Amino acid sequence: MVKLVSVEEMRAIEAAADAAGVSYAQMMDTAGRAVAERIRRYLEAFGEPHVLVLVGPGNNGGDGLVAGRILSQEYRARVTFFLAAPRDDANFHDVQAAGLAITDDLAALDGLVRRADVIVDALLGTGARLPVRGAVKMALQEVQDALAARRGMVTRSGIVTPGRPDVWAQPQPSPFIVAVDVPSGMDADTGALDPLALHADETITFEAAKLGQVQFPGAAALGALHVATLNLPAKLPVRDRILRTLLDAGTVRALLPPRPADANKGTFGKALIVGGSPHYIGAPGLAALGAYRIGAGLVTVAAPEMVVNALAGHLLEVTWLPLSGAATGLDSALLDQVRAYDAALVGPGIGRAFDVMGLLDGLAGSGREVIPPLVIDADGLNLLAGESDWQRRLPGRTILTPHPGEMARLARVEPEGGRSAIQVVQARRLELAAEKAAQWRCVVLLKGAYSVVAAPDGRITVIPFADAALARAGTGDVLAGIVAGLLAQGLEPFDAAAVGAYIHGYAGMLAAAYTGARASVLAGDVAGNIHAAITGILEAEG
Repeated sequence: MVKLVSVEEMRAIEAAADAAGVSYAQMMDTAGRAVAERIRRYLEAFGEPHVLVLVGPGNNGGDGLVAGRILSQEYRARVTFFLAAPRDDANFHDVQAAGLAITDDLAALDGLVRRADVIVDALLGTGARLPVRGAVKMALQEVQDALAARRGMVTRSGIVTPGRPDVWAQPQPSPFIVAVDVPSGMDADTGALDPLALHADETITFEAAKLGQVQFPGAAALGALHVATLNLPAKLPVRDRILRTLLDAGTVRALLPPRPADANKGTFGKALIVGGSPHYIGAPGLAALGAYRIGAGLVTVAAPEMVVNALAGHLLEVTWLPLSGAATGLDSALLDQVRAYDAALVGPGIGRAFDVMGLLDGLAGSGREVIPPLVIDADGLNLLAGESDWQRRLPGRTILTPHPGEMARLARVEPEGGRSAIQVVQARRLELAAEKAAQWRCVVLLKGAYSVVAAPDGRITVIPFADAALARAGTGDVLAGIVAGLLAQGLEPFDAAAVGAYIHGYAGMLAAAYTGARASVLAGDVAGNIHAAITGILEAEG
C-alpha cells in the first residue's frame, strides 16, 4: 500500500530510515537507480539516445546525477548534465570522474533541449517553495523557450499560435520529460504550480506519494506517476502510523471478494436499490448494472411503478419491487424488504419527494442490528442536507457518496475569500472528507478528480484516477451500484467504497480508450468495462 505524505512527513521518514541504518547516500543512490531503470524502457526505442539531465542545487539534483551516470555507464545513453548551480559532492565528482559532459552555460540549453530524446528534470524537489527564483528560474525559462520552439509553436512575435505560417521553428518530436520526485516548480504539499513549472510525461517519486501530487493544478503536471521504493526498513513507525494512502492495484486485488467454484447466488449477496422518479428513470437501472457487474448475486430495484415499467424490459436480470404512489419512503413493504438484503443503496434518481428520513427512522425503529450497510447517493444526500439533525440518525456502516456540490450542502460550506462553496470544497478535499467522516461517523466517498475515501477512524485513501470520461451524468449511479454490490458481498464499508471507486475509475479510463474519445463515453460504457477493469487489476504487476 502506497502512503500519501506531506513534505514534513517524508523528511521524518528519511531521518528515521537514516537512524535505522539506511543512509541518505544509500537512499539517493536507490532513487537515482530507480529513475534510470524507468527511463531505460523508453531508451530502447532509440539507437543512440541523447539524455539531458537538469541538475539543481539540492538532493533532487543528486538523484539526477546518479540517474544520468547510470544511464551512460550501464545503458549506453549519450548524457549531458546541465548544472543550475555549482556542486561539490560525491555524486558530482563521480560524474566528473566518468568523463561525462557537464555544462553550466545557459546559452547551451537551447541546443541541448532541441537534441534531447529524454530530459530528466532534477532541478527542484519536494522542499522547493514557490515562486521559483534565481538560477533555477532562469534555467526553467530557457528550457521552456527551447521546448516551445522545438514544438514549432513560437512565432516571431512571441505569441503561442499552433499552425500559423510564420512559425520559425520546424516542428520536431517532443522530448520525453521525466520529473524526479516532483516536476520543478510544483509545491509538493499543495499542488500549486509556478508559471514556469516543467510539465512531465512521467514523474518518479520515492517511497510515498506526496499530497500535492493528488491536488490540482499540480496533478496535471505529473504525467504518469510511478512510486519507487527506497528499500527502507520493513518496519518504520513514523511511516507506518500515517493513515493516508494512495490506492494501488495490489491493495484492491487483495480486497476483491473471492469467487469459489461451489458458490451460488446467495454466496455473493443481495443488493437493494431504492431510486427512480419521473425525471430520472434510468438512474436506478445504471446502479443495478454496476451492482451486477461487480459480482452481486441478486439485485432488486425498488422504484415507483412507472419507473419499473420503463426499465423492466431492458434489465432482464434485475428483480423489481414496485412502490405505491410517489414512493414516500414509508412504504411498509419497502421497510420489510430492506431488512432482507445484505446491502441497500438509497438515492439514484429518487427525486426530492422521497422521505429519506422516514425510511431511516423506520429502519432504526426495527433495531440497528438488522439494518444492512447503506449507501446514500445523489438526491438521497440532498434530502439529508435539508434536515438539521440527519447525522445523528444515520445507521451504522453507512457510506455517503457526495460530489463536491452535494458535499458543500451536507457540510454547510460557505463561500470564502471570493471562492464559491464548491471551490472551497475542492481546495480542501482530503481535509474535509476526513473531518466529516469523523464528525458524521460514517464513510465518506468524496467524488471527483481524485476521489477521496475517508473513514471515521482516520483512514483516508485517494483514488488515482482523474479522467474527464467520468464527467457525465449517470456515472455516479454506476459507482454507487458498484459500492452497494461490494457491500452485499461482505466487504466492510471503507473497503467497499475504496475498491468500488478504484474499479469505477479504471473502468472509465478503459471506456475512454475503447471509444477513442473521452467526450463520447456514456455511463453505460463505464458499466460495460467493469469486467475489463477487474481483469486488469487481477493481472497487474505488484
